Amino acid sequence: MIYLDNHASTRCDPRVIEAMMPWLSEHYGNPHSGSHAFGRQAAEGVDAAAHDLSKMLGVEPESIVFTSGATESNNLAIRGVCLHPRQKRRHIVTVTTEHPAVLDVFSELENDGFRVTHVPVLRNGDPNAGVVDLNQLAEAVDDDTALVSIMWANNEIGAIAPISEIADICHERGALLHSDATQAVGRIPVDAKAADVDLLSATAHKFYGPKGSGILVVGNSNRRVRLKPQVTGGGQQNGLRSGTVNPAGAVGIAAALQLCVVEMEQAHPKTLRLRKQLFDSLAAGIEGLQINGPELESEHRLAGNLNMILPSIEGAAWISATPEVAFSSGSACSSVESKPSHVLTAIGNDESQARRSVRFGVGRFNTTDEIEQASTLLTRSYREVAQLG
Repeated sequence: MIYLDNHASTRCDPRVIEAMMPWLSEHYGNPHSGSHAFGRQAAEGVDAAAHDLSKMLGVEPESIVFTSGATESNNLAIRGVCLHPRQKRRHIVTVTTEHPAVLDVFSELENDGFRVTHVPVLRNGDPNAGVVDLNQLAEAVDDDTALVSIMWANNEIGAIAPISEIADICHERGALLHSDATQAVGRIPVDAKAADVDLLSATAHKFYGPKGSGILVVGNSNRRVRLKPQVTGGGQQNGLRSGTVNPAGAVGIAAALQLCVVEMEQAHPKTLRLRKQLFDSLAAGIEGLQINGPELESEHRLAGNLNMILPSIEGAAWISATPEVAFSSGSACSSVESKPSHVLTAIGNDESQARRSVRFGVGRFNTTDEIEQASTLLTRSYREVAQLG
């Protein structure tokens, strides 16, 4: 099988596994048991991972909170800010194309009495379709806004947000900015302090690390960020997230990001080339393909992302007809839903167009030969399904 679903998850790099193994078998102490060498050794591993992560993300080591993944990080960031007892503002802002791990939290807070604004994105016809409308964002943020949550890069259409401009809009009104950077970290340069992002979520399995290992960056030294803990019972990690930190997971996420940062300059053009090969090959065999999201050449689109509308069949049918290739008909995190993608409808697609859309994610381990083989299989299966219709 050829794996082209690297926005859903990535293969854990063997070098990351190698870095993690000693922390699963040899250095097995509890990092919060400082009374003996085993515990101290584990704590040193966690501290070193936090130090490495903070350096790569432009923040202080104390800003790194280890979590089980971006969903937990998003919950801690959003609920933590809004429900802190000193937080008196009652308005929160997000974007229509956010991940459910953000949108669902906003819905619950709205039920609890918060005023919620969903800002639209640029629509089809704009070269940066899917990027938040900055004019409408500026109109939405007011003096009662506690938090704005906007993803750094979209998981379905690869749209990259102008995050520094967004931060300026938020901070002019005294609001904090949280960014779900799940799809950005490891793929493009991410510096939380330089971009002035107050809270940043990420998860290792999106950048060739282990599942179940995430982080939340809390503060970038530019202003104070107060959070109400969402998991209590032990007071670990300065009381922000109780529970024993997973040393192997911490080491794994740090090792994974280190590899991405070191290899990013070489990986980016390779990924662009493979995506171009995939699209050009498919477009040569399937007439009428349309791109969802920013133009493929746009700097506001992730290099490995390809999301497009098929002319005559639904994406789910194409996936079923091509079991040799792993790809998605929408966001894998919400693929259990029968309704069309909210991201695709937000950029102006109707239900039929959304259901005829597919997403490919090109990644580190893909090769030219794989792309050629996948294109052949996909073109053949498309024609077979189209003939049946």
